[in-house]
Amino acid sequence: MAFEKYVNLPGSERGPMAGATQAGTLDPNEVMQVTLALRPRVSGPKQEPLDKIIASGKRLSREEYEARYGADPADVQQVEAFAAAHGLALARVNLAARTVALTGRCSDFAKAFQVQLARYEYKGGAYRGRTGTVNIPEELNGIVSSVHGLDNRPQAQTHYRIANSEASPSAAAVSYTALQVAQAYGFPTAVNGQGQTIGIIELGGGFTQSDLQTYFTGLGISPAPTVLAVSVDGAQNQPTGDTSGPDTEVMLDIEVSGAIAPGATIAVYFAPNTDAGFLDAINHAVTDTVNKPSVISISWGGPESTWTAQSLQSYNSALQSASAVGVTVCVAAGDNGSTDGVSDGLDHVNFPASSPYSLACGGTTLDLSNGSITSEVVWNDLPNDGATGGGVSETFPIPSWQANANVPPSDNPGNFKGRGLPDVAGDADPATGFHVQVDGSSFAVGGTSAVAPLWAGLIALFNQSLGAPVGYLNPNLYQSLAEDSGTFRDITSGNNGDYSAG
Repeated sequence: MAFEKYVNLPGSERGPMAGATQAGTLDPNEVMQVTLALRPRVSGPKQEPLDKIIASGKRLSREEYEARYGADPADVQQVEAFAAAHGLALARVNLAARTVALTGRCSDFAKAFQVQLARYEYKGGAYRGRTGTVNIPEELNGIVSSVHGLDNRPQAQTHYRIANSEASPSAAAVSYTALQVAQAYGFPTAVNGQGQTIGIIELGGGFTQSDLQTYFTGLGISPAPTVLAVSVDGAQNQPTGDTSGPDTEVMLDIEVSGAIAPGATIAVYFAPNTDAGFLDAINHAVTDTVNKPSVISISWGGPESTWTAQSLQSYNSALQSASAVGVTVCVAAGDNGSTDGVSDGLDHVNFPASSPYSLACGGTTLDLSNGSITSEVVWNDLPNDGATGGGVSETFPIPSWQANANVPPSDNPGNFKGRGLPDVAGDADPATGFHVQVDGSSFAVGGTSAVAPLWAGLIALFNQSLGAPVGYLNPNLYQSLAEDSGTFRDITSGNNGDYSAG
């Protein structure tokens, strides 16, 4: 094949990272890896649309999903021919996730995708970046839906907060164990998550067995949950030793979910903090036929405006796949209120929490007395210790299951009627935070990062109790709310800036 005529890949436009400036060229021989997302198998006459299957409540096995909705091997061959023609090699194929990883030299990738790659520097680091669009040969038009990894800027942030007592001296900080929070919320006690696997996505940092042993022994949990490290794109369990870094995220996620469901296995998927790495981690967890997580917890993300259009759709597709195979994905809604930390005067929501296939987890301030809830309101301590993310998506329209949930239109110009978030909430205020054990230290942490694993642990208990995964929970949740079944307690007091509780 000639691969001479090129077209723009829709949605691939990218500008420099905020605050970054171009700072020179790259080594043309630098070896890099890029992930291509491909279209699903071309539907046959009897192929049901995936959304219809999900809406019906049917579940596909991971093997069924790959056979029916995975990538077509013929499309992979087309990509392999393109790669070979440009001196690139096939590093990995995941038919179920419809992804192909290519590896090769920086200069060959730049030529193959007709992009200019350069070094960019920003406060705190540097990255390999591109601007403008990615281009693909006409032969791959319609086969390749997105290209990730040409640019390796950090894509997501953690969503944990350590209480800043100096910033808010008036707040008398208290902290709870995950078991105290679970008891206050009335989590089931007759099950412990046995037989379930909780998947956790991490984009840096690591855990130590000694910290886990100290933490779970302190809670009287013995034996401690089995925790496995799964490497994605070469990333490993690598504790930094710095409690202000990603180690705290990793330990918070494991310790909260493990305390709630100590009988479950916890598989931690470590990936690079890049657009490609994050996507590959989600896909790996969803399609993992070895560990088979029934619920996934994600405490990383960023404002929708910091993602390319192709990434928003590819990640959404990965989360849709999770729904199809019966995996619930709990995602932290962010810690910067209704702006999500963007200083453009507009409201923003955090992604991937804003995907309609995510169970978006927001945050509250929880006050307990003798183990019972005396008050629970929206967490908002801006500008000091943060506030729960949430609001209205500017990308995803309002889902049918939210049609009667009184989601307001967006506050932004145009008043887009988008997917509202969060869906659920839990204790997240660092002033009423969770005890954790990290890098040899014990302290209290909050943030919506604590809520995603809290819900993931609860869902593992559901799954054990039911003998089957609850899977895509959102439609059932909103049906339950409409029926006013008394299962949930409404949080109706407070705001996160421009959006009020209701």
